[in-house]
Amino acid sequence: MFFVHMPGSSFSGPLLPLTPQEQQTSELLRRHVHTLARDIGPRNIWRASSMSTTAAYLEEVLVDLGYAVRQQEFSSHDVTVVNLEVEITGSLQPEEIVVVGAHYDTVSGCPGANDNGSGVAALLELARLLGDARPLRTIRLVAFANEEPPFFLSKDMGSRHYAALTRKRQEKVVAMLSLETMGYYRDEPGSQQYPFPFSLFYPDTADFIAFVGNVRSHRLVRQAIASFRHHARFPSQGIAVPSFITGVGWSDHWSFWQEGYPAIMVTDTAFYRYAPYHSPADTPEKIDYDRLARVVTGLASTILDLAEEE
Repeated sequence: MFFVHMPGSSFSGPLLPLTPQEQQTSELLRRHVHTLARDIGPRNIWRASSMSTTAAYLEEVLVDLGYAVRQQEFSSHDVTVVNLEVEITGSLQPEEIVVVGAHYDTVSGCPGANDNGSGVAALLELARLLGDARPLRTIRLVAFANEEPPFFLSKDMGSRHYAALTRKRQEKVVAMLSLETMGYYRDEPGSQQYPFPFSLFYPDTADFIAFVGNVRSHRLVRQAIASFRHHARFPSQGIAVPSFITGVGWSDHWSFWQEGYPAIMVTDTAFYRYAPYHSPADTPEKIDYDRLARVVTGLASTILDLAEEE
């Protein structure tokens, strides 16, 4: 079963000028991506110092924003790595949790500006934008280690450890959003590719952000994109399809599916439009920080809506 028809309509037409808030968001996103991809570079346990340096940077930013950072340590190939979590406690239904996560590691030899510096930068900026929020439900923002191969779709994923512990504690995750490879956009026809047969339903221009889930998470896909389309004047597409479709489960939301939680990916579709994917050419100047700022600003409102839904 495929769910391709989404509520609302994707924005079309010229983008409006950035607001002052979006301009600030764009600059902060640029700063974070440059720190991760240029100053630190490839981030994985084969360069253990890069992982600890990245975790220290993320924690420093979050502490400066006023958060108390919790670390979840685990061992992978005899290296200790950490997931980092901050929480905005719900005011009325704190036991119901919206998780927003992004992985901070990269494949070997890849500076990872888009995969996944863009997602991590978005996570940090969402932490800033949501800092004064008082949602009904709890919001957790989590930076995960070890999403990339050889850990991908294995028990060594940081998000797999996190989701398994969440289930063990019998916590009620009502929604999980994985921020994955979010910063590359093009306006030329033919710049967007798809697995068959989805080119029949979706545009061939790589100017949109995508909300992607499996069939069991179709309600969350629809909720999230409906909210985003209400708040953001930026093109968006949504889909909920079986998880065997190539790329649908290729991020940390997969780990939450394993525990029975509703989870989706927010993405620019990665290798379906981004040629430097998983290569040394994944560098900061390829990111469109202004468009990413529009996405992140819209996501902040979307997350708040998810934390208020009955």
